[in-house]
Amino acid sequence: MQLPQSLARFNRHVTNPIQRLWAGWAPTFGILEHVGRKSGARYRTPLSVFSTDEGVAILLTYGPNRDWLKNVMAAGGAQLKRHGRTFAVTDPQLVTRQEAAAHVTGFGRLAFGRLPFDNAVLLRRV
Repeated sequence: MQLPQSLARFNRHVTNPIQRLWAGWAPTFGILEHVGRKSGARYRTPLSVFSTDEGVAILLTYGPNRDWLKNVMAAGGAQLKRHGRTFAVTDPQLVTRQEAAAHVTGFGRLAFGRLPFDNAVLLRRV
């Protein structure tokens, strides 16, 4: 399952600027700081983030055709602000939700495997 692209556009322009105020601090959220692969511009994308045994998992609620994911894949990594701390993440791997669920730890483990999305990306914390 994927959420509609119209909702993705709405979130990019309306919801994301608001979420950037708190997403780097709130549980199950983070702000992915990445660089545009063509523009070189710096971006800050709020996302739902789950802890894993080696880093984090991010559900692809709008599918794998996301600019932030293309940027991270091209660069081989990014910075992630989570729980008020910023750290590097690397080695992005596009996987199924079920594959990612096997790595999710903590209280997010129960919810992650039941959410109705098909794909996720695993990132290793540096």
